[in-house]
Amino acid sequence: MDALGIDLSRLLTFLVGFTVIAVFLRMFLYGPITRMLDQRAERIQESLEAADRASAEAASSAERVEQELANARQEGQSLIAEARDAASRLKDQEAERTRAQVDEMLDRAREEIRREREAAVEEVRREFAGIAILAAERIVEQSLNEDSHRELIDRVLEEGLDARNN
Repeated sequence: MDALGIDLSRLLTFLVGFTVIAVFLRMFLYGPITRMLDQRAERIQESLEAADRASAEAASSAERVEQELANARQEGQSLIAEARDAASRLKDQEAERTRAQVDEMLDRAREEIRREREAAVEEVRREFAGIAILAAERIVEQSLNEDSHRELIDRVLEEGLDARNN
């Protein structure tokens, strides 16, 4: 090996030193560095998994929120429709009640007019009966000739009208 320029004692010294250093490094540095790298890889993996879970939860939350918004919109539309229906029913009820009140007022007015008309007719009958009785009394008191008869009727009618106006 001398021909190649390699000193065997030196080579052995290097090999022994290298082996000692390699064993020393393996025992004291390689294990902790490997554990540290493994722990770091594990933390990175956990962080990635946590990020995936957070992303999935965010997507799920977004879907839930969107579903709740859709439900709230639908419920709002339903409430608006119910309110419109209730308002329409109330309007119809009020219109019907108003119509009934107007009809009742008209019926009362008609009844009042009918009673007043009957009372007026009854009063005219009484007055006419009174005038007829008065005329008959006067006719009996006087003899009946045509001129006196006409004069008597005119006078009785005037007295009846005067009595009616008073």
